[in-house]
Amino acid sequence: MVTEKIFEAALNISAPWYIAGINFEPDHKKLRIRVDFEVGSHFAVSGQLGEHPPHDTVTKTYRHLNFFQHECELEVRVPRVKCPDGSVRQVTPPWAGKLSGFTLLFEAFVMMLCREMTFSGVARVTGLSVHRVMALCERYVNTAVSAADFSEVRRIAIDETSRAKGHDYVTLFADAQARKVIYVAEGNEAVTVEGFAGNLCAHHGKPTQIEVVSIDMWPAFIRGVTDHLPNAQITFDKFHVIAHASTAIDKTRRLEQKLDPSIKGLRWALLKDRSKLNASQRAELDTLLAHMTTKRTARAWHYREQLREILTRKQPHVVRALLSHWCTNVSRSKVEAMKEVAQMIRNHFEGILAWVTSRQTNGFLEAINGLFQAAKRKARGYVRFRTIRTVIFLIAGKLDFSRLNPYAAKPT
Repeated sequence: MVTEKIFEAALNISAPWYIAGINFEPDHKKLRIRVDFEVGSHFAVSGQLGEHPPHDTVTKTYRHLNFFQHECELEVRVPRVKCPDGSVRQVTPPWAGKLSGFTLLFEAFVMMLCREMTFSGVARVTGLSVHRVMALCERYVNTAVSAADFSEVRRIAIDETSRAKGHDYVTLFADAQARKVIYVAEGNEAVTVEGFAGNLCAHHGKPTQIEVVSIDMWPAFIRGVTDHLPNAQITFDKFHVIAHASTAIDKTRRLEQKLDPSIKGLRWALLKDRSKLNASQRAELDTLLAHMTTKRTARAWHYREQLREILTRKQPHVVRALLSHWCTNVSRSKVEAMKEVAQMIRNHFEGILAWVTSRQTNGFLEAINGLFQAAKRKARGYVRFRTIRTVIFLIAGKLDFSRLNPYAAKPT
């Protein structure tokens, strides 16, 4: 009896439930714990008032956390009760998980592992099939996402990430203030933004409440935000703009080095921030910049640094004037690749200027994309969209599973 009481305390089993017996099978590496209920007990069931006496019983098995290196199972005599409306309903034990056959503690353990490991890795650790692990994660993610409240969401970041080779994408929508993904859609077209607007309405939000949306300069996103988030100020953060300028530098370098071999080997010295260069790279860069009047690559670098300095300022009217002047100067130059950047800035002038006041970037979303791509490589790819969606929410959804399972860890 002492052993049973110890296990009742460890498993948090209380009246009317009790441990009726323990069967330890070291040869099969299993511990089976039989759970029963006291005679004369009454039970409540979901959707019915009051407590009701048992009508009959069924024996169910629940996988629990391992007992040292041995698998542990609870064999439970579960009552079914006859309700006042004449229906017969099965009682749900307090330790039963959300997926049939598991305890809450075991499910919390699996969910913790799935946030750090691949599904196949978790399956090996727990002895489950990959399909059972994925089904459990999808159940938790879908339940938590369906209960989300977007009534306070005001700032959105949107970015796409590849799901496979070729132009096959999924689009992530994130709450820029909470820095968490709140919606995942297939494709990267305007219709994905329309889908997000509909999802917003389904979770106590309104498309008209979105004040700022940070995106890259993909035309489909611009059109989708304009059509379906009418009050949102589109913001193109400075990091995307500087990235285009860096691409222009590299394009200029590759063209110029065909005629001037001295420029070869300067790629990283030109693309990296000067403060992050080592002494040798700084010396090479300074040598190139000394020929500003004859090297178009040097002028391209100079234009990018001017652009970087302009976008650090916080006065909108000052940035507007300086940016307009910069575009004029670059357009008159002979650095063709940078002239394309100037034209791009003119085409998206107000969105770039909006960065000055909103200061909203997609940097955190780019980091999330990197985490997803790392998880995808580790798992050697995902085939189904619903699996991709589940993985992204596990990585970056900051979902609070403790509302579904008291043993699950809260998001940090």
